Amino acid sequence: MLGSQGANAKVAIIMRGLPGSGKSYWVEHYIGSLGIEQSFHIRQYGYFSTDNYFYVDGEYHFNPQKLAQYHQANLTAFIEALARQEPVVICDNTNVAQWEFMAYEAAAKALGYQVRVVLVGQPKNAEHQQLCAERNRHHVPLGHIQKMGHLFEINE
Repeated sequence: MLGSQGANAKVAIIMRGLPGSGKSYWVEHYIGSLGIEQSFHIRQYGYFSTDNYFYVDGEYHFNPQKLAQYHQANLTAFIEALARQEPVVICDNTNVAQWEFMAYEAAAKALGYQVRVVLVGQPKNAEHQQLCAERNRHHVPLGHIQKMGHLFEINE
């Protein structure tokens, strides 16, 4: 999916897309393609999503008051993985605006990583937004997804 990397190449993957677009599916497919040992290692030490902080006893409980704190915790954990020289480090967030992932990208580049920003789906497309509303795991309503799609920054 990302092309062949050198034996010692380190890659940081920054996911972007609406809730329900298939970001986590893309990550699982990519990780799964790397073989069982590497995929297990990445899941344990190199895969970061702010959503994970909202799980309590296996159930997702979104709390908007905790969002900034959890985003900071996720960024910190991502940077710690870069500092440990993990070969593959992944940020699986929506990253609607450029500023939301700038710190991830800057840290990865500063620590010698190749950075791949992966946009999943077409955030501004009405049919895509409808599909995302139907299949996102966290029950984000269509109106909120449409608003996110309208705000989505794309520099293609």
